[in-house]
Amino acid sequence: MHPLRAYIHRFVALPDEAWRALEAELQPRQLKRHEYFVQPGDTRHEVALLLRGACRMFYPRADGEEVTTYFFFENHLLASYPACLRNAPSPLAIQALEPTELLVFPYAALTRLYDAWPVFERFGRLLAEYHLIGTEERLSEQLLYSPEARYRALLASSKTKIMARIPQRLVAAYLGVTPVSFSRIRARVARNPGPPAG
Repeated sequence: MHPLRAYIHRFVALPDEAWRALEAELQPRQLKRHEYFVQPGDTRHEVALLLRGACRMFYPRADGEEVTTYFFFENHLLASYPACLRNAPSPLAIQALEPTELLVFPYAALTRLYDAWPVFERFGRLLAEYHLIGTEERLSEQLLYSPEARYRALLASSKTKIMARIPQRLVAAYLGVTPVSFSRIRARVARNPGPPAG
């Protein structure tokens, strides 16, 4: 099965004709390491399936710092969803951390498919619910857990690719700590492994 169709099949089963309508919109794209799929201010609203590689999503702050909020790996769908939904400039960036291969389609094509095929509208709703749950879980971790508890939860989660493939300075940013604090947390956890604490 085509990798994008297989991804969509996690949510809905597409009839062949509906799949062909989306397949006609797909364009392959390659990103070099550090190249951007989305930059802050972009108004070209696109969605992509990540076939190979890794990307990070981050928000730039006025003080020049970057707030890393998410990492994408193979078989992740990625986009600046706030910009797509509002038809507005992107508030965030998505940057390749490795040589990356994508399958890209315009968000506008997806909205046209919503109108033409109820199954796509159902996919869009279920995808939005999936991302809402993920965003709420991430926000709860940031608000309720200590940095060490966030790190322990990451180690205990299924997100093993983050620890295996992401530079430690970016993992630290994802956890909301400095690289120095992250080194101390890692050392403490290595000395005293155990379940996440608040």
